[in-house]
Amino acid sequence: PGLGSTQLPIGATLDAVKYLPRLPEGLTIPNSDVEPWPQGDKDAKVTLPHTQADALDRVVKNAFTGEVYGGITWGVIIVKDGKIVSELYDEDRGYDIHTPHRTNSAAKGFAVSVVGAAVKQGLMDIYERAPLPEWRTPGDPRGQITTNDLLHMCSGLYTERAGNPQQELYFGGVAAAERSALNIVDCMPGKRWVYAGSDTILAVRAVRTAIGDDARFHLFPFQELFWKIGMTRTTTEMDWNGDFLMSGQAWSTARDFARFGLLYLNDGVWNGERILPEGWSEYVATPAPNQPEMPDGRGYGAQFWLFGPKQGLPEGVYAAAGARGQYAMVIPSRNVVIVRRGFDIMDEQGQSGFRITRFASDVLTALGSHAG
Repeated sequence: PGLGSTQLPIGATLDAVKYLPRLPEGLTIPNSDVEPWPQGDKDAKVTLPHTQADALDRVVKNAFTGEVYGGITWGVIIVKDGKIVSELYDEDRGYDIHTPHRTNSAAKGFAVSVVGAAVKQGLMDIYERAPLPEWRTPGDPRGQITTNDLLHMCSGLYTERAGNPQQELYFGGVAAAERSALNIVDCMPGKRWVYAGSDTILAVRAVRTAIGDDARFHLFPFQELFWKIGMTRTTTEMDWNGDFLMSGQAWSTARDFARFGLLYLNDGVWNGERILPEGWSEYVATPAPNQPEMPDGRGYGAQFWLFGPKQGLPEGVYAAAGARGQYAMVIPSRNVVIVRRGFDIMDEQGQSGFRITRFASDVLTALGSHAG
């Protein structure tokens, strides 16, 4: 309970279920629904001036038609100056503020945040060699890989293709981190950028090793990140070996995405408590080294995608983004968070059909391009 579903290893019987990792019995998830936004849901919304509200309402409703921005949208939230100024769900499909949905690779943003929380608590240094037991053999070149390399997708580990190797990690019943750690080095760390979910899994595995206590590690994302910022309807799945699959296997509501975006908009501070290290927002939004030119001009930071003037947006925009159109976009210069959730049909290049940059640009125009 609380850890989603788990793929058992090939050949396992149902008797193996009793040995799966689990959260402690009797653990109570905080109920912050009645607390003020953003910790809870009370007084979450404010009303914009009539002209702004009408303009924004048209943009948000267009996100659900598929005609203007494409895709299949089930939820949109626009946050301005810390408050929700627009929120809409596809209620005909049963979605509302409490509906969790798969995040896909937007969970990578959760992963770097868990690492950040561990750094804030002095448990690890991302610029030191990643503390993975599989790489401790003297002379193993993988022992030179830092957690920073993993977060930037610059580990130098071999991968068959971008997003590798999902069939094994998600559907093959392997121990995901142990399998990922077996990848060989075919490039010096930091010298090549390749989008690889295995790097994300290994970065979170480094947190497990740094903590050194599995019971504490299994609670860490919840107690030190999600629950602290009111993300009580977010869960991230785990493999049978006790490693979180934060490369893409998580479930979250649209409002929890909004809370997550606000955490970064406030540089990791929540209700006066620093959750992430000072400057962590800048860290995730700084371009990773040696990345190729993307066809649409996007960039990549540390588990977040980067946007800017090339996409018709302000400088410094970044987003946790996942397949089928999952976005928690942070726009610091406008003090805005844009959440869009969907179940888009992917094209041949694996891209969502939703035009997120056009949508974000139209949202900013509706709000007033020079507001805030």
